[in-house]
Amino acid sequence: MYYKINIAGLDRDLPLCPLNEKMMIGAFVLFGDVELTEHCAAELCKIAPEHDIMITAESKGIPLVYAMARQMGVNKYILARKAPKLYMRDVIKYELDSITTAKRQTLYLDGNDADYMKGKRVLIVDDVISTGESLRALESIVTQAGGNIVGKMAVLAEGDAIDRKDIIYLQKLPLFDSEGKEL
Repeated sequence: MYYKINIAGLDRDLPLCPLNEKMMIGAFVLFGDVELTEHCAAELCKIAPEHDIMITAESKGIPLVYAMARQMGVNKYILARKAPKLYMRDVIKYELDSITTAKRQTLYLDGNDADYMKGKRVLIVDDVISTGESLRALESIVTQAGGNIVGKMAVLAEGDAIDRKDIIYLQKLPLFDSEGKEL
């Protein structure tokens, strides 16, 4: 089963994936779709609030924030990693549950990135906002680092996130019952 969606002027068929026995979600994956990534980045750039730096969570937001930074002509964005790396120091971390990940995960921010973010206007970017857990993790990390959140944006808002007034997104993505009907 698929859900046909138009995002940033492009049609795509999203495969429906079971979340549990009663609900399915449309799988939105930018990886490998350069055309869609570039189009979504361009549309988000048009409506992005003024900011000094963007941050995203590893990994599905990476191609999007990269394309946005390139299109805006900036040479830096910040990444919250799923695992600490040897080069990271004074790490800030946040544990979260994600609906697309089977187990609890943790996001880590390098101390150098935290120092860079301090006092700056930070734009949080993600591919999809659904339960808001990843967004909450990024908000906490930015706040702990002393950054000032000026916006939260995504390509898609899914489920309850559709009604949120504190996020900017390009398109709504409904949830689906086990038969593939919109909830």
